Formats: sequence, C-alpha cells, structure tokens
Amino acid sequence: MTMNVVAIDGPVGSGKSTVARALADALDWRFLDTGAMYRAVTCEALRHGSNLDDDHVLGELAESLEIETSPRVTVNGRDVHDELRTAATNAAVSHVAVLPSVRRAMVHQQRAFAQRHPEGVVVEGRDITTVVFPDARLKIFLTASLDARTLRRHDEDAASIQRRDEIDSAREHSPLRQADDAMMVDTTEKSVTDVVEEILACLLHI
Repeated sequence: MTMNVVAIDGPVGSGKSTVARALADALDWRFLDTGAMYRAVTCEALRHGSNLDDDHVLGELAESLEIETSPRVTVNGRDVHDELRTAATNAAVSHVAVLPSVRRAMVHQQRAFAQRHPEGVVVEGRDITTVVFPDARLKIFLTASLDARTLRRHDEDAASIQRRDEIDSAREHSPLRQADDAMMVDTTEKSVTDVVEEILACLLHI
C-alpha cells in the first residue's frame, strides 16, 4: 500500500535535511530526520560509555530511546541537538549506524512515526527509499559534487565525507543507493527553493 510519504535519500551534504524541512513546511506535513536519529543513538552510546562494537547492547539501547527530530532533536525528553555534530559523534556515527540491531530499532520507529501521521510525512536519510519506505508516494535521491557537499558541511572535510560515502555505500545492511523508481535531483547549483519547487511539481503529477 502506498504511504503518504515523500522519501528523500542521498549522501552526506547533498541537502537532504534542508530540502526535507522546507518541503515539509511547504506541504504542512511532518518532518523526520533519520540521520539525526542515528546520531542521537550514537550520542547516547558515547554518553553511557557503551561498547560501540556490541550489536546486542547498542540494539537494546536504541530500542529504549524515544527520539524526536523536530524542531530540535531530543532523546527521552532530553535535548541533544547541540551534541549531534561533535567530533566524537562524527567519528562514531557511521560505525553505530551499520549495526543490524540499531537499524532494526530505528526502522521500526521511523515506520511507526509515519503511521501516526497519515496526513503526510517527509522523511530523509540514506536508506529511506530502498528499505524503510519502499512504498512511499514519491522517492527522491539528492546528489551534489564533493566540493559542494564539503562547503555545506563546516564540521567535516572532504576526506571525512568520502570515507562516510564509502562506509554508507558498502555496508552490508541497508547500503546507500538510488532506488530504481527514485527521481534524482542534483543540488550542486540549485537553491533550496528551486529543489523544493521541482519536487512539488513532481508530486502534483503522480
């Protein structure tokens, strides 16, 4: 069954969060930042001193967390928004995000969020169109040049972004890839408004 979801995938710095928030505002739909969810789990794992290699322990931790991503990211009511992009979180998030138990817990939460908001949800991440919402109403894959993505990410250099691209694309569980029926949008030289208008036009014709 097609869900009233616009699912947006893409690599680091392609504009997923900015575009998804703007699109949700334009549609008056709810917004869900799944990348922030994995960062929130990572923050909690670091705060608790958890073994980042222990799939079982981190899976149980992820299941215990109630995560909200808008307007600010909270975990069990605690605001963690300013902790999401520390150097420690940047270094650990791709490692935590590949763990199967963590991904299962987050996918369950993401699907439950959409079910609670049948009026419409805009969701962004790196496996949203292929794994989490394969029956989304519209699937978008954002891309951009490495130079453009590096300029947008003040907390990471090009080498770090390339490493994360490789990890995200090569991971065994839910790798980053473009869904066969996703519309690709190159954001390198486009404004957020231009991208949102392009997606809205596509949404009107399906």
